[in-house]
Amino acid sequence: MPIDSQKEFKPINISVLTISDTRTEATDKSGQILANKIKEKGHGLKHKEIVIDDKEIIKSKIQEWCNIKDVDVIIATGGTGLTGRDTTPEALDEIKDKEIPGFGELFRLISYKKIGASTIQSRAMAVLVNGKYIFALPGSSGAVADAWEEILKYQLDSRFKPCNFIDLIPRLKEK
Repeated sequence: MPIDSQKEFKPINISVLTISDTRTEATDKSGQILANKIKEKGHGLKHKEIVIDDKEIIKSKIQEWCNIKDVDVIIATGGTGLTGRDTTPEALDEIKDKEIPGFGELFRLISYKKIGASTIQSRAMAVLVNGKYIFALPGSSGAVADAWEEILKYQLDSRFKPCNFIDLIPRLKEK
């Protein structure tokens, strides 16, 4: 992927939200993978928390973080499957300003190459809430690594060409 080494890298602040009824800090492999990759890339890790898979709690936490000025991006992991407790997409649907459908489509294409038709069970998605990017990833460590390595590390790099999410941040709240 083309990185323009002539451009300056602009670090951003990213918050990680693990959504799970069973994970703890000690067992949150996906959240830790994201935290490590964020720091390795040179971005700031603003928050890292775990909440249960409850639509109202998910909405509340994301809205809270979206109201913090120096949070630019929220990456959620978990709650994107098909079971009755998987409510991350429903929570985001209720608070989104805009959807970024290409993210979920691209994620499933990448996932299809690795796990085949099983990717159809993923409801990975991305939205904008109050001028912030929100990415909802599956809870598996492989899915989180794939999303970061093949999409997010590029789109969250101000040097990525021909375009990236970072260059749009100043304009996300335009009316």
